Amino acid sequence: MGVQDFAPSIFEHNESVLNAGVLFSLPALMTQGLDKFFEILSPLSAGYYGLQHIILSMCFMSLCRIKNPEQLKQYAPGELGKLLGLDRVPEVGTFRKKLQQIIKQSKADDIHQALFHSWVEDMPESFFYIDGHVRVYHGDQANLPKRFVSREKLCLSGTTEFWVNDQSGLPLMVITSELNSKLKEAVEEIIPKILQEFPSKDESSTEPVFVLVMDRESYEPAWFKKLWNEHKIAIITYRKNVKDKWDKNLFKPFAVKVFEQDVTMLLHEQETQLDGYCFREVRKCSEDNHQTAIITTHPSLAIELIARKMFARWNQENFFKYLIENFDFDRMVEYGTEPVKQCAEIVNPQYRQLSYQIKKAKEKKQRLDAKLFKKLEAKEQETVDNALKLIAKGSELVGQINQCKINIDMLLVERKSIPARITIGEMPQEKRYNKLKQEGKKIKNAIIMLAYRTESALFNVLGEFYKYTGKEGRIIINEIFTSEADIIPDYQNKTLTIKLHSLSTPRANDAVIKLCQLLNETETIYPYSCLLYTSPSPRD
Repeated sequence: MGVQDFAPSIFEHNESVLNAGVLFSLPALMTQGLDKFFEILSPLSAGYYGLQHIILSMCFMSLCRIKNPEQLKQYAPGELGKLLGLDRVPEVGTFRKKLQQIIKQSKADDIHQALFHSWVEDMPESFFYIDGHVRVYHGDQANLPKRFVSREKLCLSGTTEFWVNDQSGLPLMVITSELNSKLKEAVEEIIPKILQEFPSKDESSTEPVFVLVMDRESYEPAWFKKLWNEHKIAIITYRKNVKDKWDKNLFKPFAVKVFEQDVTMLLHEQETQLDGYCFREVRKCSEDNHQTAIITTHPSLAIELIARKMFARWNQENFFKYLIENFDFDRMVEYGTEPVKQCAEIVNPQYRQLSYQIKKAKEKKQRLDAKLFKKLEAKEQETVDNALKLIAKGSELVGQINQCKINIDMLLVERKSIPARITIGEMPQEKRYNKLKQEGKKIKNAIIMLAYRTESALFNVLGEFYKYTGKEGRIIINEIFTSEADIIPDYQNKTLTIKLHSLSTPRANDAVIKLCQLLNETETIYPYSCLLYTSPSPRD
């Protein structure tokens, strides 16, 4: 055996260690795929801190809501170091240097694929929820295309990440768009990665390989049918441009489970034709007769399950909200830009600007037309003198309307001479699009997914014996992670005991007692050590 290039994790008996409760997450971290990082990433250059120290630090930081390396300055380095079996945690400069060594390996995509493979194996049903999240950019180093940000209700520069979640909201995969591509383009990039994990279906099979659940942004009936005909991929999405209403008497009550609660919905199904293709259409009718239309290519899914799967999409929205609030989701990991593919085709920014000017000019003309129409109506009811004055004012409006027509015609002629789409390489150098460095953000996304799934795994376990898990589950888990605990190693018996201090309420302590029993059954070994993790009941 060779000499280690990093300091070994040697635990000592310590009492009341700050945030030591986060070690309760270790069994869940291991089951959710922590080992994938150690298998795929190469060892770091020789130094005090090894790869496992940096990866564990990032996981513990996420779970303790230490949102970036700079916030480590607010914590005693010796206290956090005890969680790693060291005398101190890396200081900010060292941490970032080690992180850069990880980033330079360019293995983030391999980590994501390995994690996805392990998570898909445990999925009870093959339903994938896909949606985009815009990471807004406020700097001046990068020249990024703009995209509408629904939470801001503005068009802002930024980078779009497309997330794949399961029906409970657990993250499975994320890809980053170079040029804020449409959801349809992102889905076409995601599909081959999902198909790798599923055996192909026989052509005679009527059941889908898997099901995609998306919002209206990807709406295209011909494409939906193409996915079914070529890959046996079914879709569930909202229907666009619904103008008719079905007879309210057609709707029947169905019991539907949404967000773990049983609700009664008025539902009805009919076959519908969209752009010449047949779809199953399910509508939900509310008390005020508002009808929500859902279409699907799944041939056999029950009507109440179609509604359940569609409305479960809000789990993904809640996931985004939770990450933004708790994990500093959009924060940059590394600064700098990278070039994008010069052959990539985009809408000509100049063409888009002229289209915007034409739209505004036409709106102005419509307002002037409306004013003129009102004056012509009023003239019929006025005296002769007032009518002459109105005619004079009307002639001014006619002049303004004619000028608007001239401006619109000039803009249309100018736009006609400009190509609607160009490649990145054809853009002026000073305005040419680029992209933010992505490798560091991909590593952060992998850590965030692992941390969120770890929390969720403990949350689900807590729900087996804690009555108030729905309201208080994540609060209790976060309290455990940030609580003090005693660290008691026993190298003779090869155990590492984490003795948690009392929580804020007796019922929380009772829940932790049962949680400890389940965690001990996992027989987890602390990474890169010979110590078996154990957790006795919280002390009084």
